Amino acid sequence: MAKASPAEQLRLLDLQALDSKMRQLDSRARSVRENPDLKALAAKAAAARSALGTAATQSADIERELARAEADVASVTARLERDQKHLDSGSGGSKELTALQSEIESLSRRRSDLEDTELEVMERLEAVRGAEAERRAEAVSAEAELADLEAKRDAELAEIEAERAETQRQRTELAGRFAPDLLAVYERTLARHGIGAARLFHGTSEGSGMQLSPGDLADIRKAAEDDIVFCPDSGCILVRSSEWGS
Repeated sequence: MAKASPAEQLRLLDLQALDSKMRQLDSRARSVRENPDLKALAAKAAAARSALGTAATQSADIERELARAEADVASVTARLERDQKHLDSGSGGSKELTALQSEIESLSRRRSDLEDTELEVMERLEAVRGAEAERRAEAVSAEAELADLEAKRDAELAEIEAERAETQRQRTELAGRFAPDLLAVYERTLARHGIGAARLFHGTSEGSGMQLSPGDLADIRKAAEDDIVFCPDSGCILVRSSEWGS
């Protein structure tokens, strides 16, 4: 059975307090990283970016459609102006001029139809650009919300890390004051059970939170003061004090 003076065993509780604090800090950091609000905002921002991309693609498609419609109108207009100029010059025979007049009328109808199409495309483009502007505003807002929450997360994590570093420094300093054999027992117990040492107080193990059985208490009473005893439930080192068994 490993041995250590009662005073040194009692100091294990200080070491355990630092280990418990680091575990709490690790848990807190994990909670901060896994903040469901952060995940929800990230999903919201991603959805907003996707919606903006869809709207931008629609705008680009209709802009190309409008460019084609404008080119068609320009082409027909140029041909119409050319024919009209030819007709106004009066050059050519009557048959040619009659045919030219007929073509001008056909081109005029064609231009009218194309201008109607152009107007319809422009109206659709205006509507889609309005929707794109709304999607962009939503994306900017979602990104801003996400960035704000990420900044708060990073600040909190930095605060936790600083506190953990200081706790680790204190822990390293304190651990260096223990006898190597006792520290080794404590470290093995901590690694195996998640808790290295706890008080035995009025017959209750603070490691498990349970009252020890009369038989277990009787076995502990038989142990010398410098014997290291363990909690039968949690497996941690039980640190006895003067009132432990009362």
